[in-house]
Amino acid sequence: MEIHFRKLHENGNDFIIIDEWERTAIPDDMKAQFAALYCDRHFGIGAGAVLYLVKSDAANLKMRIFQPDAGEAEMCGSGIRCLVKYAFDAGYVKESCSVETPAGESQVVAGYREEEFSATVTLTPPKFDRKDIPATGEGEYRETIGVHEVYAANTGVPHAVVFVPDLEVLDIAAHSPQIRYHETFPEGANVNFVQVTGPDAISIRTYERGVEGETLSCSTGAIASAAIAHKLGKVGATVQVETQGGPLTITLGDVTKLEGTATTVFSGIISF
Repeated sequence: MEIHFRKLHENGNDFIIIDEWERTAIPDDMKAQFAALYCDRHFGIGAGAVLYLVKSDAANLKMRIFQPDAGEAEMCGSGIRCLVKYAFDAGYVKESCSVETPAGESQVVAGYREEEFSATVTLTPPKFDRKDIPATGEGEYRETIGVHEVYAANTGVPHAVVFVPDLEVLDIAAHSPQIRYHETFPEGANVNFVQVTGPDAISIRTYERGVEGETLSCSTGAIASAAIAHKLGKVGATVQVETQGGPLTITLGDVTKLEGTATTVFSGIISF
């Protein structure tokens, strides 16, 4: 038995893509186990998640996302761009398409600019609340956890946002788990540490649930960080976000737009 795969990344956030456009390659009851096995960077292919590309009854594409902890994620902005690049290169979609995820449907405009693939994803605006905090106003999305003032935003997945004066001296592994597992986030949360670097610019570092460690880029985390920073008056409505792996552009408003690149790393075959 052979399973074909392709590995892509956006700003270093890497994914294994399994094409199930014509047929099921991995049975549904084995998809989570497959991700846990092959996302391993020592004994597998190595990735932050496995993306399954399947046909959709509601959109042009459908994406399912399984992470190294065998959990299925609701949404991944970085993954959408990688999935659309794969589908674009395969001829499944053209410049404009829609992608169905468990968190809803996203519109994407994509193509090549001077040989670099770029995609702009349109998403619903972030939500600023947590289900089990019955507060109003600022308290809906702010709470002190440990030594940190933590803000919450849901961008398809739950995110915690913490502003710090200097990202370089931050021990992200030491500070993140207390927030990631805090009871006020019943489903857990990705944790974003944010440094404001200019009138419309921020830098972020993200500890990602499911991966249980720092990732080089997280698009939904970039959106959450930009949205909270804008809500607090720290930046404008168009925000340049520098992740550990590279830049993203976030535009906030009635809809949220995320612009960034995606790159193919290699293709391969898993033989059994």
